[in-house]
Amino acid sequence: MIVTKENTALAMGSGDLEVFATPAMVALMENVAMNHAKTLCNEEQTTVGIFMQVNHNRATPIGAEVNAVAELIEQQERKLIYKVTASDNKGEIGNGLHHRFIVDKQKFMNKL
Repeated sequence: MIVTKENTALAMGSGDLEVFATPAMVALMENVAMNHAKTLCNEEQTTVGIFMQVNHNRATPIGAEVNAVAELIEQQERKLIYKVTASDNKGEIGNGLHHRFIVDKQKFMNKL
């Protein structure tokens, strides 16, 4: 992901500076974990995020590229636990844990 004015803290309402927003970093981390989790599901299943704990340790300016990695560190039946990290060209900018849960798509939507 490239840092743009649209994903800065100022634009997203999470701060008043034009630097990569924490919510944007979290969304990128969650997206990488979700894409990996798809490989563990059948066609009737998907995953939903149920927990996110992150540290955002360093600011990233507009124009920089941010990459995220999700490593599956534990699976408890349908619960998936990921270690997530985000980095720019200067190194790690954030890290944390993200939990996802495998659900049946139709059953999940029927509960709403």
